[in-house]
Amino acid sequence: MGNPGNEPDRDPDRDAKRDEFIRQLTSERRHQLLEIGCGDGEDGLAFKAAGINYTGVDSSEANVRAARARHLEASVAVPDSLPFADRTFDAAWCMGTLIHVSNTELYGVLDEFLRVLKPGAPLAVGLRSGEDEERLDLVDGYATRLFSSLRSDETVLSLFEPHGSVKDFTTWESPGQPGHFQYFILAKF
Repeated sequence: MGNPGNEPDRDPDRDAKRDEFIRQLTSERRHQLLEIGCGDGEDGLAFKAAGINYTGVDSSEANVRAARARHLEASVAVPDSLPFADRTFDAAWCMGTLIHVSNTELYGVLDEFLRVLKPGAPLAVGLRSGEDEERLDLVDGYATRLFSSLRSDETVLSLFEPHGSVKDFTTWESPGQPGHFQYFILAKF
C-alpha cells in the first residue's frame, strides 16, 4: 500500500474523480468513509475537509503514522482482514491498492471490502491497466520485490461485476506511467 514520500506526482484526473466522489457522497448524505490503502492520508484530508467521517487503513505502519500525524483516523490492516464490524461504512475509496492483490485472491478481498459496507454503498476503485500479467517488480534496487497484477479493462470488469454494479468506468492516460488508469464505482448489491 505504498511508502510515505514515494507517491508519484498527483494525477489531476484522479483528484477530479475524488472530488466528484466527495460531491456524490455529500449529496447522498453518506458520512462514514473507509479508505483502503490510505498511504500518508493525502486523499483523507480532502474527505475530512468535506465533512465526511474518514477512517483509513494501510498495511504500512509508516503510512499510518504519517496519516495520524495529519490528524486522520488510521490503523494498520491488510485488505483481506479489515478490523471493522459488518455494514459499518457508507462508502469506500481504494486507489491503487488492488494492483497488489492477485486475481486468485481478489474475490475474497472484495468480499471483505463489501462486508464492511452497508447495502448499496459505493466503492470507488482505481487501478493501473496492463496486459493481464502478474509479476514481481524490484523496488529500491534489488532487495525489495513488489507484486503487481496488471489487468486489462475487460478483465477488471469480469472480476468486479459479480460483486455489484460497475458504474462510471473511465480510463485515462497518466503522463510518465505505463498503461492507463482505470477508475470505476462498484455499488454493492
